[in-house]
Amino acid sequence: MTVLVAYASKHGATQGIAERIAESLTAAGQQAEVRPVRETGDLGGYDAVVVGSAAYEGHWLKEARQFVQRHRDELAARPVWLFSSGPLGTKTTDGQGRDLREVAQPKEIPELKEAIAARDHRVFFGALKPDRLSFAERALRKLPAARAMLPEGDFRDWTEIEAWANGIAHDPALSGQPTGPAGETQAHESPGDGQDPSAAP
Repeated sequence: MTVLVAYASKHGATQGIAERIAESLTAAGQQAEVRPVRETGDLGGYDAVVVGSAAYEGHWLKEARQFVQRHRDELAARPVWLFSSGPLGTKTTDGQGRDLREVAQPKEIPELKEAIAARDHRVFFGALKPDRLSFAERALRKLPAARAMLPEGDFRDWTEIEAWANGIAHDPALSGQPTGPAGETQAHESPGDGQDPSAAP
């Protein structure tokens, strides 16, 4: 099966995650292609899709949202996984003890997941390299509060990213096995029992 890994990246960190996902899928025996969302055309040649975007101020990048909306029917007809890149730093919880991955989930994700029946969404920590920021972003980081919220460094957990990609590679949806709504493999009923085994969503 051929998997498209489409991404929207502002400064390159999300692109790196998408490339590592594609590499992991290939290493696990799947055919994978990685492309920016703005360079993807018809999805007919792909059996499954992974879509990822950098998240800023609680939202996916506009081009990623438009990609899902534009290809809504095509995506709903095949297995899809979503990921976001956003949190920075080494702490996994905020000052209130909440998981930063949950806090950082973009606001449109629940709606997007429902619209295309996405199998999963995962938030990964990102990276920040000051030399890749715009003039306005560099000026913002000069403020003490902003610098604390936007620490410099690469906080991507490659082991976590590769494990997630490996899970996708071995998902029953990529092997043609019928699955339930949560991805569990469904057992076929025996012939003559009046049951009609359902196809994978």
